[in-house]
Amino acid sequence: MKIAVIGGTGLIGSQVVANLAAAGHEAVPHSLSTGVDVITGEGVAAAVAGADVVVNLTNSPTFDDASPAFFQTSMDNLLAESAKAGVGHFVVLSIVGVDQVPDLVYYHAKVLQENLLRAGAVPFSIVRATQFMEFVDAVLSWTADGETVRLPRTPIQPIAAADVAAGVSEVAEGAPLNGVRDIAGPEVFTLDELGRITLRAKGDGRSVVVDGTAGMFAAVKGDVLTAPAGAVIASTRYADWLARA
Repeated sequence: MKIAVIGGTGLIGSQVVANLAAAGHEAVPHSLSTGVDVITGEGVAAAVAGADVVVNLTNSPTFDDASPAFFQTSMDNLLAESAKAGVGHFVVLSIVGVDQVPDLVYYHAKVLQENLLRAGAVPFSIVRATQFMEFVDAVLSWTADGETVRLPRTPIQPIAAADVAAGVSEVAEGAPLNGVRDIAGPEVFTLDELGRITLRAKGDGRSVVVDGTAGMFAAVKGDVLTAPAGAVIASTRYADWLARA
């Protein structure tokens, strides 16, 4: 199959392209660096022309109030050109529990993206993943203050980016789900616990202080970011990922 991977040069996209190529598909990466702009529409028609499948891994450059406009415009452009080109399957990557976090505008924006896909004319699949292991350092940096890092006790079930890419690749090779597949890592931690494990593994002497108001994940209630029933559970454990990283 010919598979157009939009956002195909990023963390997940580059691995998806490699996976699909190794499986014998014609996987073509597209991004701003290759002349494809999903906001202006420049290069989009050419990128999806002749594609059997489009995998959209683009993301809003911000998590703030500008994010809904990014997903609205990018999806409008990609879906319109995919429908014209006769694409038979459109895949997006989303977030486990994304529709259960009412206080985060970025999550509302991702729900908007999902709903635009569902309402479109192209058969589709949505892959929802839990939080990436690769993003833990960034999460710690948001609330670091001198010798402490403030974190809420939000339950998190981290997944390695390689496992996310494998899950997206598998879905892209298959028939459209016209629904959602959830994927997650094998272990659940509270975010403060995950922070302590990470700092200890890196020899970082800062301490973690529990703060239920700290950072983006303070807005998350309960365990909605962990794997729901029926999710595909990846094999990479966080300690093993840390040791390799």
